[in-house]
Amino acid sequence: MLKSSIWRQYNSENNFRELLASFCKISEVDMIEDDKTLYNVLKAKLTKKELKLFAMDSAAASDEAIKVEFSYSDEELQNAKFKLYKKLKQDKVRLNFKASAIEALE
Repeated sequence: MLKSSIWRQYNSENNFRELLASFCKISEVDMIEDDKTLYNVLKAKLTKKELKLFAMDSAAASDEAIKVEFSYSDEELQNAKFKLYKKLKQDKVRLNFKASAIEALE
């Protein structure tokens, strides 16, 4: 599952659930159960650039590799990471990862 996703280009496992739970301060039990659905919500809430940065940073890619990939300076990279993780902590994004958000749409 998710074999050709941006996440899998940089990570050998689909461990984004654990990372989202820790960043968003949501219990994994409360999150959307299906990994594919959860990943689609993540893709919808982040830009492609933010998703790629999240995947690379989570895969412990070096800052140098990330700067080359995005043509960032040191300051731009730190600013991009700050904005990404701030966005993941915002209620309007974070609450979409909860199972109750999917149930509300049904």
